[in-house]
Amino acid sequence: MTVYIDPPNWPGHGRMWSHLISDRSFGELHAFAAQLGVPPRAFERDHYDLPSEWYAPAVTAGAVEIGSKELVRLLHAAGLRRPKGRCAPAVGVRATLESR
Repeated sequence: MTVYIDPPNWPGHGRMWSHLISDRSFGELHAFAAQLGVPPRAFERDHYDLPSEWYAPAVTAGAVEIGSKELVRLLHAAGLRRPKGRCAPAVGVRATLESR
């Protein structure tokens, strides 16, 4: 299992945020996040938003530290990128994507 995290460089709501992704499947990503104790509401289309205080625990649990540009490149290469403004896939397609 490999999940990736970028540095907490993204401001919002008075905090700094990181993004947690998988380059294999959403199932892998959800399992890692659940093991870490990340609430499901932190999932945003194709990644989890993690506040800066979760960065070190995620790395300790096995998340690989990478830059933000590399993180997006990995999502695209894996076919898991879900940009804003796109409609959610149909139920059958969603099940296929989430099993990746």
